[in-house]
Amino acid sequence: MKDSVVIALALLCLLEGFGPLLFPKRWKNMILALTKVPAQQIRQVGMALVGLAFLLLMSIKF
Repeated sequence: MKDSVVIALALLCLLEGFGPLLFPKRWKNMILALTKVPAQQIRQVGMALVGLAFLLLMSIKF
């Protein structure tokens, strides 16, 4: 279990790091554009992603 959590965190860091590493200008522009999006819309996207992750994890488990 502990190994799985460490692997998951490592993959998260790897995937999150590709944007700023490979496309720093595009990544910065995306972050700036994100500041113009209403907080409620960002929250809804976050909730959808958490729900999708939960469903994917449950599909693997069962």
